[in-house]
Amino acid sequence: MKYMLLIYSNPASQEAVAANVDAVMAEVDALMKELNESGEWAGGQALADPASSRTVRVHDGVPAVTDGPFLEAKEHLAGYLIVDCDSVERATEIAARWPDARLCAMEVRPIITDAG
Repeated sequence: MKYMLLIYSNPASQEAVAANVDAVMAEVDALMKELNESGEWAGGQALADPASSRTVRVHDGVPAVTDGPFLEAKEHLAGYLIVDCDSVERATEIAARWPDARLCAMEVRPIITDAG
């Protein structure tokens, strides 16, 4: 089963990463190596700053485009991982080991496939 692990961030967590970037990246690199070796890594990317995003809403067939994220919030979606593992418990374990889980939050969500 594939799971998307959504990485959330906020200004405080971004500052914590910046202050400890070498240690954080060492943790990420070790976990990425493990996931690649186990075959559980299926993809992922960091996302650009929310200020560079656009939100699109269509009302009566007319698109309205606004700059910035959908919601005004302190936290924002900062990136995602896709893992292919045997259980939601394993996906949760991986999310708990990702540095952002300690700094802000990680969300674990099953990916719906054509097979259901």
